[in-house]
Amino acid sequence: MEWSDVRIFLAVARSGTLGAAARALGLSHPTIGRRLRALEEATGQILFQRTSDGFVLTEEGGAILGIAEQMEDSALAMTRRLAGQEQQLTGALTLSCADWFGAHVLPPILSAYGQSHPKVTIDILTGGRLFNLARREADLAFRIVPFEGPDIVQRRLLQMPYGAYIAQDRPDPVVGDGAGCTLIVMDTSTGHFPDVDWLKARLPKAEATLRSNSRGVQAQMCAAGIGVAVLPRPVGDGVGGLRRLDLGEAPPPRDIWMGYHRDLKRLQRLRAFIDVVVDQLAHPGR
Repeated sequence: MEWSDVRIFLAVARSGTLGAAARALGLSHPTIGRRLRALEEATGQILFQRTSDGFVLTEEGGAILGIAEQMEDSALAMTRRLAGQEQQLTGALTLSCADWFGAHVLPPILSAYGQSHPKVTIDILTGGRLFNLARREADLAFRIVPFEGPDIVQRRLLQMPYGAYIAQDRPDPVVGDGAGCTLIVMDTSTGHFPDVDWLKARLPKAEATLRSNSRGVQAQMCAAGIGVAVLPRPVGDGVGGLRRLDLGEAPPPRDIWMGYHRDLKRLQRLRAFIDVVVDQLAHPGR
């Protein structure tokens, strides 16, 4: 069984449809279907049950799923290890971060890095999903929570300050009360956010009328006068139409963590980028 066939088997098993598997692998829908049929003919086994809802592993398919995942782990480890030996400052780097971090923190870092290393191209993946570093969905990730897994090299970059913001033409709410005030908060279904608890404690009578998992969306809604929002300082200070509130104390800060897979520790374009990140965040505005 070839590795390319294993990739198709895993993609269909994980997505449940030929179309989703094709998009994940960058292949056509007919190619996925043809290769899957060829794989089943070669093994003499029906690996998937075709249903109206999609493809479901048969008992035979489920029996080899773990072996296929082990093959994937080995193939990915080989790819990472070979990539980690590259010494030239050319090629591509894929970064993962929250939308606000990419929009308000990374620009000066990428500018400085691009001036020194113009032959390296950068891809930035944003959103709520934690991209898998072991599968090399990203080479380097920035998060507000520590990384899990023994193979991830990580460091705490800084403690990011947050602030409470309101539209410039809106009156200050009464601290300890907040009656008549509306709040814009994070969607807590995706996790716990200390700033949400803090804001509700400072303005207990205010109502949370808008929730979003995007700090950028929150900032724009706040500037439109919809309510008070707690934002990372680079976001709140960088969006026009906002002013920072004094609610008696600052919101709780959040740690920013940077991590990459240990197999990439010798990848020179990654090492050079990390050096710029550390230098820029240690000396902002330099």
